[in-house]
Amino acid sequence: MRTGTGRDGAETRTGAKKIYWRNINHWSTIYKVWMPHSQFFDGGQAFHSVTKSMYNPPGSGGCVNMRPADAKAYWNLLKNGDDVYVYGRKPGT
Repeated sequence: MRTGTGRDGAETRTGAKKIYWRNINHWSTIYKVWMPHSQFFDGGQAFHSVTKSMYNPPGSGGCVNMRPADAKAYWNLLKNGDDVYVYGRKPGT
């Protein structure tokens, strides 16, 4: 699965997390974009689908951006209270 993560200065926080809120058709009031299949795991950071290419620089505001099919698969797999582990780093860091 390919994902897009936080840009420099807004890196996705890694480690053991817990899904604490889900919204199937979330509207971000901060970024003014739709974030389908949002599953929040740390502050305002979430796994979610993006409606544009997730490979466009500079990266997300900290969320884990996913292709629509992958975000839907995660939605069907997880629920509130589930433990998740976020790991990895951006190339070049």
